Amino acid sequence: MAASGKVAAFRLPPLPTVREIIKLFNLRAQKQLSQNFLLDLRLTDKIARQAGKLKDAHVCEVGPGPGGITRSILNADVAQLLLVEKDTRFIPGLQISFQILIDPPNVHIIGNLPFSVSTPLIIRWLENVSNRDGPFVYGRTQMTLTFQKEVAERLTATTGSKQRSRLSIMAQYLCTVQNRFTIPGRAFVPKPEVDVSVVHFTPLVQPKIQQPFKLVEKVVKSVFQFRRKYCCRGVEIMFPEAERLKKSEQMLMLADVDPTLRPAQLSILHFKNLCNAYRKMCDEDTSLFSYNYREELKQKKRTRKKGHLEQSEREDQL
Repeated sequence: MAASGKVAAFRLPPLPTVREIIKLFNLRAQKQLSQNFLLDLRLTDKIARQAGKLKDAHVCEVGPGPGGITRSILNADVAQLLLVEKDTRFIPGLQISFQILIDPPNVHIIGNLPFSVSTPLIIRWLENVSNRDGPFVYGRTQMTLTFQKEVAERLTATTGSKQRSRLSIMAQYLCTVQNRFTIPGRAFVPKPEVDVSVVHFTPLVQPKIQQPFKLVEKVVKSVFQFRRKYCCRGVEIMFPEAERLKKSEQMLMLADVDPTLRPAQLSILHFKNLCNAYRKMCDEDTSLFSYNYREELKQKKRTRKKGHLEQSEREDQL
């Protein structure tokens, strides 16, 4: 785990303490690994000071554990910190301590996007944000992009609004999304039939849904498949027909989501709970994630067509 760039100089909300991180992730020192946690920040600061002048230095910390010394090193305004930790139990807590203190890098994506590619392109970049690859390998790369006004409204739509859509959830669980201003169509040559909005994206330090992008995308896309119906209808199509009703009820119960809510009424928290519930069910049934509702429909159509042809051939032989 590494990051380049200065530690943020402006004032941020207080981080969880190292003790709170330990409690949050239920971390315990393991005797067999000779682990001992140092939680007194006065002592960890003293250790960091003994290393000498760390401002603008490149530092490698070995065995950070829950991150006590890590905090002290980051507070010394290092240029880069590399953490080497064998015990994967500590990674989530370190990510909270490590990333929240880092400024978005001085890297930007700016573009006046063609309407035909803007939606697939932002979905691809959002996947990059989730995976921290592509243009986001450097950190929380910001984006300032143009979209049709209608698309921009969907990207920034709030819970319960008419414009709330799949795009709203996919963008907002990963980024702070702001509709900065609108440009009238007449300002462009040739003049498009719609107005254009400028949208700014700043990736969040931590996604609001801690699940793989493809899983979140599948859940969100399924729920919004029937946007005018109750959300339970979209949840149903995530499961094979033979167990559709039972499994969809189970998922909604696990997520504590009212099945009579419309998709646009679901908050990011609702989708977080739905994704967590679906992940749990996929872990229990490893074939579940590969199920595709549309493929099932196509197979049914092919079967019916084959049946009609066979019946027609039998009638011709009479």
